[in-house]
Amino acid sequence: MAGGRFFREVELPEQKSHVDGVLFPAVLSPIFSTAFSADAQLCGFVDAIRAHKPWLESLLQKRGVILFRDFPVTSPSDFNDVVEAFGFPEAFYVGGRASRTQVVGRVYTANESPPEMQIPFHHEMAYVPDFPSKLLFFCEEAPEAGGETPVLLSHIIYDKMKEKHPLFVAKLEEHGLTYTRVMTDDNQQSSFNGSGWTSAYMTNDKNVAEERAAKLGTKLEWMGSDHDHVKAITGPMPGIRFDKESQRKVWFNGLAVSYSGSLTTKNNDRNTFIELGNGEPVSDEAMEDCLRIMEEECVAIPWKKGDVMLVNNLMPKAVNKATSQHSRIPLQVMRGEKSHLTLWKNEEEVKV
Repeated sequence: MAGGRFFREVELPEQKSHVDGVLFPAVLSPIFSTAFSADAQLCGFVDAIRAHKPWLESLLQKRGVILFRDFPVTSPSDFNDVVEAFGFPEAFYVGGRASRTQVVGRVYTANESPPEMQIPFHHEMAYVPDFPSKLLFFCEEAPEAGGETPVLLSHIIYDKMKEKHPLFVAKLEEHGLTYTRVMTDDNQQSSFNGSGWTSAYMTNDKNVAEERAAKLGTKLEWMGSDHDHVKAITGPMPGIRFDKESQRKVWFNGLAVSYSGSLTTKNNDRNTFIELGNGEPVSDEAMEDCLRIMEEECVAIPWKKGDVMLVNNLMPKAVNKATSQHSRIPLQVMRGEKSHLTLWKNEEEVKV
């Protein structure tokens, strides 16, 4: 193991065993003496990330998610040091749908919706062409119960959905998806998709918002007598993508965002709508099976204070479970080194 001088892989009861007994996700803990001070341990962690970055990236590609547990990361500032150690170019959250606030440096809150609201399975920003390739989460305060961020492997979802609903998957691959969302000018904290258009496009100028949206393949249609609401229409966008590194097709979309709660109850967020790229509605039967498969395949490891989780945005789908209390899970969104410049770099790396 290339990182064996500092990192050791550990097992947790919540992990799932896949092909050849490989556990998902990977869980790493430190090898160092507790005699060192917390600052010295943090410096050691940061230095180890830099020294073993190629190995960590290889492990991330193979396993989809790496959970770093029991490392001395105690504050958002510590977490920002970890983010900087990885050295990935930052992905700016233009066109994002969640309400987020900068905490420090490159660290933002993960989502500011009510803690009792469960966030459906999704890939980060799957509704825009220039999506981030990696995400990094940090648990500053762990809830007493609930609040997990379950993850699952998207190629497994694709394989199982193709087997159970081949016609629907064929249509999804051929036509893609069109995403429609109605936004006000202010953030709506009661929704996990509650970012207002001024926050989403980082401007109060409607013309600038239209220009920035157009670069993301989104058309804005202003609504209301004062034009204070806007309908954002994006797509068609691919619902299935091909991961060049793993040579597998992956279920990469935001379909589940429109189907939360019970399997027969559609999402209560009526400001968000998804349909096939040819205008056909999404099959309720297929989505019910899809959500059931996701629940069966997901891994939900309870957060522990100080946890850091690195996610390959192409391989897993993440969700946040409801909790009865506020926890702090700051987030940092990163672009991969090959996809941070333009849409075309991203399309070269991840072909449809």
